Amino acid sequence: MSTEKLPLPLWQPTQEQIQNSNMYQFMSSVAQKHRRPLNDYSELYQWSITDPEAFWSDIWSYTEIRASKKWDVVLTDPEAFPGATWFSAARLNFAENLLRNRTNKTALISRLENGQRTVMTYAELHNQVAQCAAAMRAMGVTVGDRVAGFMPNVSQTIIAMLATASIGAIWSSCSPDFGINGVMDRFGQIKPKLLFGCTGYYYNGKTIDSMPQLQEICDKIKSIQKLVLVPIIEFKSDIANHKTILFNDFLITKETPELAFEQLPFDHPLYIMYSSGTTGMPKCIVHGAGGTLIQHLKEHRLHVNLKPSDVIFFYTTCGWMMWNWLVSALASEATVVLFDGSPFYPQPQSLFDMAEQEKISVFGTSAKYIAALEKAGVKPSKSHDLTSLNTLLSTGSPLSHESFRYVYKDIKTDICLASISGGTDILSCFVLGNPTIPVWEGEIQCRGLGMAVDVWDDQGLSIIAEKGELVCTKPFPNAPICFWNDDANKKYLDAYFETYQGVWAQGDYGEITEHGGMIIHGRSDAVLNPGGVRIGTAEIYRQVEKIDKILDSICIGQTWQDDVRVILFVVLKSGTSLTQDLEQQIRATIREETTPRHVPAKIIAVADIPRTISGKIVELAVRKVVHNEIVTNTDALANPEALDYFKNLFELKT
Repeated sequence: MSTEKLPLPLWQPTQEQIQNSNMYQFMSSVAQKHRRPLNDYSELYQWSITDPEAFWSDIWSYTEIRASKKWDVVLTDPEAFPGATWFSAARLNFAENLLRNRTNKTALISRLENGQRTVMTYAELHNQVAQCAAAMRAMGVTVGDRVAGFMPNVSQTIIAMLATASIGAIWSSCSPDFGINGVMDRFGQIKPKLLFGCTGYYYNGKTIDSMPQLQEICDKIKSIQKLVLVPIIEFKSDIANHKTILFNDFLITKETPELAFEQLPFDHPLYIMYSSGTTGMPKCIVHGAGGTLIQHLKEHRLHVNLKPSDVIFFYTTCGWMMWNWLVSALASEATVVLFDGSPFYPQPQSLFDMAEQEKISVFGTSAKYIAALEKAGVKPSKSHDLTSLNTLLSTGSPLSHESFRYVYKDIKTDICLASISGGTDILSCFVLGNPTIPVWEGEIQCRGLGMAVDVWDDQGLSIIAEKGELVCTKPFPNAPICFWNDDANKKYLDAYFETYQGVWAQGDYGEITEHGGMIIHGRSDAVLNPGGVRIGTAEIYRQVEKIDKILDSICIGQTWQDDVRVILFVVLKSGTSLTQDLEQQIRATIREETTPRHVPAKIIAVADIPRTISGKIVELAVRKVVHNEIVTNTDALANPEALDYFKNLFELKT
């Protein structure tokens, strides 16, 4: 008889936690309404993808979406993907649903790195949105116009976005750390009528002036009729021109007209988002108001278990989709905490100082931040009172096994660690957390309700516990409407439907686990292929993160002698050098936990690794540099100078 112990989950909800969750209550209501027993999440999930019309109709009712006209048909042409139409004939407004609460409950807490803190109630937020919308209408902003934000993550950005949405104009934003070419590549394509900007921002103890970039943006994009300036930092620039006005002067504060919410079709454009743009001109991804709203409500209420009593925070900039996702928490009447600045300033634990002070219950961040906390020796469970914290969200890249263990060992034992994955493409998640099921080490908990997510092999066959392409086999209401200026929908179809006709291919290399969860092994286009064996880069990163002397790493495949060899670049801790012993330790660690194919042919120390402004490493850009190809649009990178470390390396010529 075997004495081997089966692995246990890192966290398991109590029966009381399960029964008090929104997910459980929704499942019970579905079971009663449709007279079908639903014993657990897996049965609820199967029903949600088998009968999507009933499911999304129930989500609409459960989340109490406000609309002036209800839909007549939930799903038209359900076999057409793309091409299916959701909630035809419905008329609603995105902003109206986010501003449903008009009481003195706290809506926004905005904090800057330098210590500035402001609080805004739902009533105050509604009032300022009305003032901003009135000013927009007065200058001629109307349905379908584009409004852009070159803004930090502050309350004025949300006010401007909600005012834009109330009119039926389209919002698009970049954070002010984008280089001028990166901004032009984005806003230059969509030709905004109005631009919101900031005088500057604070980051890592520095004060950065944004006025030169704003001046250049306004000079180059002729469609911009007005610049509304938010004075974050002191400035001396002369704004005495007809185009520029301070935010408070722009608002119509006297005899403000009542806030009018234009009633628009379910798929009316709401946001324009952008692909990373590290391998070409960024794609302008247009997202609809209704699809964004119903998907975010589903994810927040059911998968995050968000309630009006919650205080939710996500570390993000306005250039990352998680900002749009976070703002939608207003529709659940929660309190939203905004922060702009460096997460490690003045100390690595600064965000947990804020979590304690603001009594944050849902804390969102990147996998990279969690790994960096562990490397820095931060142990919030011993240094902070995190009684309020019940959910930790992680995204941006796969969360390593070590980071899973670190969260439960050094942050909090009783917490739902929800690793989530989706993307800018859908402005939401394919796989994410769940308050009613266990958390297993290294696994995303579940596939999202209503999302027919599967993993397919090269022949298009569904596989379990094997690695393959992450796909979505049925339409979902928040699929992008289109790409901006995309003739005949060509770029859109090529991006998602070229691999499998009628099936969405996300471009992630994943694996469905025996628990019904998901492991993301990296991006499909970054998969290594030595000797014809497909290897996800995340499989290597997970092993490298175990080694204390390594701060960061990036892995690529180099074309070599009619094959591909694995090259690992590492950033070492200060005072550490890449000795033979350390190389041997790296190789042994990788080989022990993976296969000999995973072991890099070359390990090279570099000073820095290039990342996008939202913090993702850019394997494709590094691979291009190594192969002496030109990397375009480097303004999409936070540190484009890091690419120089990978040019003409002697080690890669032998």
